[in-house]
Amino acid sequence: MEAADFFRVSECKGQKTIDGEQVPLVLAPSDEGARSSGCEALVAALKANREWVEGKVVANSGVLLRGFDVRDAVEFNAVVEALGWPDIRYVGPAPRTHVHGRVWTANEGPLEEFIYYHHEMVLIKEFPGKVILFCEVPPPSGGETPFVPSFRVTERALEEFPETVEELDARGLRYTFTALSKNDTKSMRGRGWEDAFATSDKAEAERRARALGMDVEWLPGGGARTVLGPRTLTRVFPGRKGRRMWFNTVVGMHGKEFSSATLADGSEIPADFVRRCGEIIEEESIQFRWEKGDILILDNLATLHGRRPSLPPRRVLVATCK
Repeated sequence: MEAADFFRVSECKGQKTIDGEQVPLVLAPSDEGARSSGCEALVAALKANREWVEGKVVANSGVLLRGFDVRDAVEFNAVVEALGWPDIRYVGPAPRTHVHGRVWTANEGPLEEFIYYHHEMVLIKEFPGKVILFCEVPPPSGGETPFVPSFRVTERALEEFPETVEELDARGLRYTFTALSKNDTKSMRGRGWEDAFATSDKAEAERRARALGMDVEWLPGGGARTVLGPRTLTRVFPGRKGRRMWFNTVVGMHGKEFSSATLADGSEIPADFVRRCGEIIEEESIQFRWEKGDILILDNLATLHGRRPSLPPRRVLVATCK
């Protein structure tokens, strides 16, 4: 089955055109037959056109599959498998629950809180190449998943702070994050270290942390502080036009209660630089209203993503892929 026989390019409110490409690229059923044939037909079309789909994800930074009547976690998992990208286990602070196969809940932190923009697992040695999100229950208000073409942040930061950007890239960055031992679903960063490292043994947790590129400091009361670095501010990945991606979490972790972002030697990052970069990220963000059955495939090497506050109910599921 050729892609053109099953998919047609559509539009969504909030979409932007960047360097001549629609972001996200919206793919809908080519006709009523494709729409009514359900998830099995979508799975078959994705299997037959894996390279074509991946090319679109990379070229457009994100692809939104809309109108294919994907109903639940089981069918979403079939879509994830059809795309053919290997699974990668999530490591990070967000509380999540396994649902089915390769499918997990997205961050289970309080819906009234904004989850700040980030590349998934940006600080870990092995991070996903793709993040796939599925809307099972769209919220009545808010709850969008805004995302940002990462290279645009770097371009604009270089225009305004060229010396600071180059200095931070050259000197490197250091991050710390504090976690409890057990999960706290009342916090959007409430995943405990025992769940994150899949062990309650501290020695084993340290070994697994080192394999991921981090050190662990144990705190009174059973908590842990993870230390990561040095890391660069930006990165360039193959196949993405030589674009310099804003591959860091400085704005999201700088000066927060349970996290920090400094230069690798412990020196402070200028607060006005962090503040302005946060403004740029928001200005470059793209978002659309979730519809039931939507599947958003993000190039995690090229986009930061977050979550807007929303009213309940909202249920968005996720799979992370190499």
